[in-house]
Amino acid sequence: MRLISCVMTAVAALGTVPGLFGQQLTLPNKKDGSVKFLVLGDAGTGGREQNQVAEQMERYRKVFPYDFAIMLGDNIYGAERPQDFEQKFSLPYKALLDAKVEFHAALGNHDDPNQRYFKPFHLDGQRYRTFTKGNIRFFVIDSNYLDPDQLKWLEKELSSSNSDWKIPYFHHPLYSNASRHGSSVDLRLLLEPIFLKYGVQVVFSGHDHVYERLKPQKGIYYFVSGAAGQLRKGNMDPSDQTAASFDQDQSFMLVEVAGDEMFFESVSRTGRVVDSGVINRQRRPSN
Repeated sequence: MRLISCVMTAVAALGTVPGLFGQQLTLPNKKDGSVKFLVLGDAGTGGREQNQVAEQMERYRKVFPYDFAIMLGDNIYGAERPQDFEQKFSLPYKALLDAKVEFHAALGNHDDPNQRYFKPFHLDGQRYRTFTKGNIRFFVIDSNYLDPDQLKWLEKELSSSNSDWKIPYFHHPLYSNASRHGSSVDLRLLLEPIFLKYGVQVVFSGHDHVYERLKPQKGIYYFVSGAAGQLRKGNMDPSDQTAASFDQDQSFMLVEVAGDEMFFESVSRTGRVVDSGVINRQRRPSN
């Protein structure tokens, strides 16, 4: 299994974000050769807070030019009429969509499965799919219905991938110390052995409306980022598994993968960086 270490000292700040009172970006923001992306979960309320978070996403994009986003489910809350997709997705993220940022959605428990036909979510009519960006292979899993066919597909795709980074993402967290939902142990029993077998390094999930970074679990780094629209303030109940958490405001994540390093930061609705660090991927010894 690949060994991964996390260094939590701050990365040298290389960019000041306009309108954020001198807020510094903690990511290296390399001009060439890195993969930059946005992470958001449980966003689709159409409310004031979602729109404020979206404004911060755009402010950061102007300094940190990511070109795609991964959505961790609960993309549209409540009704899903055409006007709801407009109010809860197209309008909040208009600036990002105008800048050609691609949104790659996973399905959450509040999402109608027909969202897979909504072209801006890039599900291509499927409940689960895989795609590649640079040296990363992403595996979009439907954790609402983890049937045998999906597990067979996942194992096949993971086993055939030669990407440096293998990153699954889905809605229900395998590990979480939030009080409302917490860990999805039944899913963990199904997915974790496959992740371990095929060298998964990092996993993103939502569902709990907080931010949490777990300490490595059997060598895998798990993130919960489910507060881009919804928030359960004060819902965290940290344990010895918790490396960092934030439950005082809405938040999202920015990630940059440069070779064998994955830099990340979690940003609040007001633009404050509440967690940051770097994960180092150790290569397998050659035979």
